[in-house]
Amino acid sequence: MSEALQLRSAEVQAKLALLRECLNKAGAAAIRLRGIDWFAWVTAGGSSAVLQCAETGVAEVLVTQDEAVILTDEIEIARLREEEIPAGFSFHASPWAQVELRERYVLGLAGDAIVLSDRPHNGEQPLPHALRLRRLVLGEAEQMRYRALGREAAEAMSEVLRAARPDWTEYQLAGAGAQALWRRGIHPALVLAAGERRLPLYRHPVPTHEPIGKRAMLVFCARRHGLYANLTRFVSFGQAPQEQSALMEVEATGLSAVEPGKSLSAVYHAFDAAYKHADRAEALNEHHQGGITGYLAREIVATPSTATGLEPGMAFAFNPSFAGIKIEDTFLLGAQGLENLTCDPQWPAANVHGRQRPLWLEMI
Repeated sequence: MSEALQLRSAEVQAKLALLRECLNKAGAAAIRLRGIDWFAWVTAGGSSAVLQCAETGVAEVLVTQDEAVILTDEIEIARLREEEIPAGFSFHASPWAQVELRERYVLGLAGDAIVLSDRPHNGEQPLPHALRLRRLVLGEAEQMRYRALGREAAEAMSEVLRAARPDWTEYQLAGAGAQALWRRGIHPALVLAAGERRLPLYRHPVPTHEPIGKRAMLVFCARRHGLYANLTRFVSFGQAPQEQSALMEVEATGLSAVEPGKSLSAVYHAFDAAYKHADRAEALNEHHQGGITGYLAREIVATPSTATGLEPGMAFAFNPSFAGIKIEDTFLLGAQGLENLTCDPQWPAANVHGRQRPLWLEMI
């Protein structure tokens, strides 16, 4: 077994032990994980995704005190076994046209006892809150996967924007972005693109046939091994707008509040104060500020009342914005503070309070 597979198998065993501890505390017979997010978490980066926009995939995981089973159908079992799932799991495949056989199998293992699930059905109970919070704290192997993903997602972004031209349409820009991600084995879970006219109008500009013109924004939520690298960059065919320095100050205030022991709501309030100081108080209500990321593009969005405590090992993607301008990267909170996972050293940047932050790429 390769070193990478050994690391994944060790990670799987630790996570299965955690799930079985939850079973004991809840007095439950089984945990059923249906979502693509939880599937990736428990399999140490395996993917059940086929339809990229779905929340649930072509397989799920059933964990009891004695079993850890991949539940799928006969269409998928060979590929999952050979390409996605590390050691530590058995498999149960039902004919695709007889979904009820899967339910009978689960009933045979769990009986009438409690079944916990990330997406409960038919009397199942939700996962304990403590387990949901535990997923937010990434282990060493997860952090290693995240660093590689962030680096390659940033390289893909830089590659595309350096090649962009004013006569490209937003579709072309987004398509080039998706191609650059796929080429690196990264799922383009979200690709937004806006050109000169639409950029100041919409915070979530789904791309259109319009030419990008003098400036453009490209946004990635890039997924691999279940983890999301989130980043935004801009290109300007001419001088970039001067507002970016004011927005960087807003972001710096928010990022400075990301410390172990503080709450996510404290970060929200830091952004609130920063917008007011910049005389842009209304911007806070025009778009959310981001929050904790990981196995969802946003695991938890920061609000005035989000009490979630911040811990080392958590990942964050904040996206402060003014109309027509935004800044966004994915960070990991560690012993030395925030580590930027989506930094491309070749991208133009400015030092903002000791942190390198991306500038607009000026193509003059």
